[in-house]
Amino acid sequence: MPSVSRRLTIEAPPDRLWELVSDPHHLPRWWPAVERMEGVEEGRFTQVLFTRKGRPVRIDYRVVTQEPPHRQVWEQDLAGTPFERVLSGSVIEVLVDPVPDGAEVTISQRQQLRGYSRTGGWMLRRATRRKLDQALEGLAAIA
Repeated sequence: MPSVSRRLTIEAPPDRLWELVSDPHHLPRWWPAVERMEGVEEGRFTQVLFTRKGRPVRIDYRVVTQEPPHRQVWEQDLAGTPFERVLSGSVIEVLVDPVPDGAEVTISQRQQLRGYSRTGGWMLRRATRRKLDQALEGLAAIA
């Protein structure tokens, strides 16, 4: 699965950053375009975003790995969703590594395009880089 990774050193305690990245309730505060969360329960959550035309879009995730206070991995549930036509896999990994005066946060997203959609892989990577940079900036702003 092709992967895009972005990294930022944030001047905040690593424990504070872990608290923000490991609790889905905080995602609307720092993850781009997320308006609210629904169905947050142990190991599962739904992000609610809105299209430019104001239509809600729900994206379901499950936590597949959680290694406090360092690593969290979410996988998008694709089966039975409109995303299933375009993607055969989508995984987000967040790493929080202590460094002097803060933590280095790395966010990686691996997405596998399906069928004809594979021809647009370069556009997806560019958009993903932009989204991950915005996520890191949002995280730094609230930490």
